[in-house]
Amino acid sequence: MFSLEAINVSKTYINHKALDNVSIQVEEQSIFGLLGPNGAGKTTLIRIINQISVMDEGKILLNGEPIKPSDTAMIGYLPEERGLYKKMKVGEQAVYLAQLKGISKNEAIRELKKWFEKFEIGSWWNKKVEELSKGMQQKLQFIATVMHKPRLLIFDEPFSGFDPINVNILKQEILKLRDEGATVIFSTHNMASVEELCDNIALINNSKVILSGGVNEIIDRYKPNIFKVSYTPHKSIDLKPNAFELVSEEKLGDLHSSRIRLLNGTKPNDLLTALTSQVEVHSFNEILPSINDIFIQEVNQSPNSGNE
Repeated sequence: MFSLEAINVSKTYINHKALDNVSIQVEEQSIFGLLGPNGAGKTTLIRIINQISVMDEGKILLNGEPIKPSDTAMIGYLPEERGLYKKMKVGEQAVYLAQLKGISKNEAIRELKKWFEKFEIGSWWNKKVEELSKGMQQKLQFIATVMHKPRLLIFDEPFSGFDPINVNILKQEILKLRDEGATVIFSTHNMASVEELCDNIALINNSKVILSGGVNEIIDRYKPNIFKVSYTPHKSIDLKPNAFELVSEEKLGDLHSSRIRLLNGTKPNDLLTALTSQVEVHSFNEILPSINDIFIQEVNQSPNSGNE
């Protein structure tokens, strides 16, 4: 198992404050989403965790201990930018990257053949990297990132360049790696993937963490307490004004659809009871904000960011 904690991390480049007292806590065997607009500071934090960049202030702890250079052997990092040698053959490149992680050539070839078969890319082995599409190169780098079975995996925009089928393949692999014991951090603009994969998130904007917590807890925190109800009206619905607010109402064929807000601690069952005594209810659903809605709301309420 592997946990990570960043405590009050700051980093300045000349006159640009890239990170300003940023703290995150990544629990062991979890998937942590690092979110934010371009220029927010996400990549800077990732580079510090990978010890590519040095922080000015703060601490990075792995399993409660300060990070040290040898810890990079336990980290798998998939950067957003491509880091492949275009003239090398795919198989040769993959073996080389595996050897950099301490895997022998024979073991690398054996493991890579399994991964290439799993991803149905065996025919790529003798192709040159420059022949591959952006998505194909990303798939090769994904394999190189995970094949040495690192305890901490960091993915920066892992779904960039992929079609929906391959996105789903990578999602399933990330979940499987988590289930097998890996701790995962990933930075993405794909908010649907955040809701589907992440246990916890942190939203960074203008070099600061402006929102953090469990995905479900955050959605619950921002929900508007509105329920969408469709029903067959026998008469106009009569709602107590101190308990309910009729937000909107429309007619859909033989049905009516209303959005109703609960007020003053009123419970959903109270609304359902009030409705079923007056109309025939066909559907009753709470309206919940998406992580994308929350992301836009929070970023729009804070200052604009510069370039990362």
